[in-house]
Amino acid sequence: MTIREQAVAAAAAARKLAAVSPAVKNKALEAMAAALLAGKEEILQANSRDIEAGKAKNMKASLLDRLLLTDARIEDMAEGLQQVASLRDPVGEIIGGSTLPNGLTVTKIRVPMGVIGIIYEARPNVTADAIGLCLKSGNAVILKGGSEAIHSNTKIAEVLRTAAENAGIPEGSIQFITSTDHAAVQELITLNGLVDVVIPRGSGRLIQAVVGNASVPVIETGVGVCHTFVDAGADYPMAEAIVINAKTQRPAVCNAMETLLVHKDAVKDFLPHMLRVLKDKGVQIIGDETVCAMDGDAVPAAEEDWATEYGDLRLSVKIVDDVDAAIEHISRYGTKHSECIVTRSLANARRFQQMVDAACVYANASTRFTDGFQFGFGAEIGISTQKLHARGPMALPELTTYKYLISGDGQIRP
Repeated sequence: MTIREQAVAAAAAARKLAAVSPAVKNKALEAMAAALLAGKEEILQANSRDIEAGKAKNMKASLLDRLLLTDARIEDMAEGLQQVASLRDPVGEIIGGSTLPNGLTVTKIRVPMGVIGIIYEARPNVTADAIGLCLKSGNAVILKGGSEAIHSNTKIAEVLRTAAENAGIPEGSIQFITSTDHAAVQELITLNGLVDVVIPRGSGRLIQAVVGNASVPVIETGVGVCHTFVDAGADYPMAEAIVINAKTQRPAVCNAMETLLVHKDAVKDFLPHMLRVLKDKGVQIIGDETVCAMDGDAVPAAEEDWATEYGDLRLSVKIVDDVDAAIEHISRYGTKHSECIVTRSLANARRFQQMVDAACVYANASTRFTDGFQFGFGAEIGISTQKLHARGPMALPELTTYKYLISGDGQIRP
């Protein structure tokens, strides 16, 4: 089918899917999880083709890590679907209402959006997460993955579509675009009347290309230039653990720290040891003048470094005068994703959390917790850095809209 034909089929399926019971949707999710495990070898074979192609194109190690599937990662994908099945179904939830003086009852309920287009790069697990979340929230989904994962994504979508339809999900609810042509994205994001919303998930370049060219409404997921600010007099061993976790636990993901800000009064007691530990972990330091003077291996930071999402073991480090200077730096270079302060001062923690404009603002905890699973939401569709409709980890409620049901007994407007 053409992309338009896929969208027409998805729109027709969405009308039926909106009325499918929670029991049928949960049965389908369980069947999809089992199908992933049963099809593990075929999925891994498809993934190996993508990995080989990526290596041949000299793909960065961090991107290869995002692309790679293993037994454990497929098991995690299956577990994610099972967790989504166990979550409360948002469709039909009453979220407000009243009885008017004229006797009309007004009830506000959650309903599916309809057809959701998901555009993403590299990570095959997004295929399973997106399908599971869209299905549970009653939405048909059209997936457009990156060319680097075309074999993995095609196989995963095929396995999940077959299992879902066999379990009672309307045919056409799960669509995957197999074209690797960039024109396919442009067509998808301009199918007004067929596609209700588009969610891009990937690099800043991809996200901005979708935002700048779409006529269909877009929920913008975020590039993560995430900061950790270590305040003067902080618990420095705790700060060290948070910094190491935020930077090195999985540097390729969007909630990893990219810039470390250190209060000028914390430099002497905290920074020299912290830099040594980071270097021992293989982290390349990119610093301001003070940092470079302390570490002969550090690379002087250029202006663009403060706004760069490295996605690997590089870290920008800057000395700031106080908490307000840290907030100002984050306001200038941050991407409204996840920001952290490590401090013993309750006043500074409150000021930081109040003044920093980001979806998730931490005090004394790693930014790596910005994740649907970690927040107890189940699998997520992405981290929204915008302010309209959805912000932060987007799980089931964020994939619904609402409508008003008005009931009367013959009222007419005077």
